[in-house]
Amino acid sequence: MPQLSQLSDVYLSQFLWLGIALAFIFFVIARGMVPKIQATVDAREQQIAGDLEAAQKARAAADETEVAWRQRMDAARADAARIAQEAKAESGRETEAKVKAAADKINVRIEAAQASIRDTLAAARLEIESVAVEATQEMVRRVSGISVDKKEATSAVKAELNV
Repeated sequence: MPQLSQLSDVYLSQFLWLGIALAFIFFVIARGMVPKIQATVDAREQQIAGDLEAAQKARAAADETEVAWRQRMDAARADAARIAQEAKAESGRETEAKVKAAADKINVRIEAAQASIRDTLAAARLEIESVAVEATQEMVRRVSGISVDKKEATSAVKAELNV
């Protein structure tokens, strides 16, 4: 093979060109591209670190906001409970006043009804006494034939009814 026979003649020149190519690659990549890549990596790390720090600050702010919100909610709940309690108490007082007014009206009606009953009872007693007096006069007249005056019959009926 003729290519292999030329190898010893071009051997050194191939190594020279290989060295030049590797040196070119080294200087272009190592000196040109690697710093740019490293700068990009560093910028990215700084960006990530900054984002993490901002996230921690945002989390701390959110925690503070949550604590403040919970405090406001607790205060609002306490106010609502207080208002509800006051409303219950006011409603209880109003209901109690209405019940007392109704009870007073009922008591007035009861008193009026009791007075009416007493008057009716008294009238009924008077009517009964009057009928009893008349019946007594009639019975004495029929049984004994004696006529009894109204005064004596009334006193006798009252004596018997009060016993």
